[in-house]
Amino acid sequence: MRKEGTLVKVLDKAIELYNKYRSPEAHARLMGIKGDFVFIEFSGSYCMTCGLYDWIEDFVYVLEDLNIKAKLVDVIDSEDERRKTGVFKLCFTQRT
Repeated sequence: MRKEGTLVKVLDKAIELYNKYRSPEAHARLMGIKGDFVFIEFSGSYCMTCGLYDWIEDFVYVLEDLNIKAKLVDVIDSEDERRKTGVFKLCFTQRT
């Protein structure tokens, strides 16, 4: 449990930073964590631009700034065209 609690704190910080610099065009919100996958909902007017995936992929760089290696593996559309969910795979390295 401790690992997940720490992860949630780091994700909250990443979301805070993301929203600080990208809102109101894009706004991130943690939807859930399942194993090594994190689900982040993105909303805002960015969905109407041609650079849709750039806005979502930017979250990877915010995580990297906080020493979390991640990869965007999927984008899930919602019925509301102003919302997308980014699925990020967290890459944990094992210590030997």
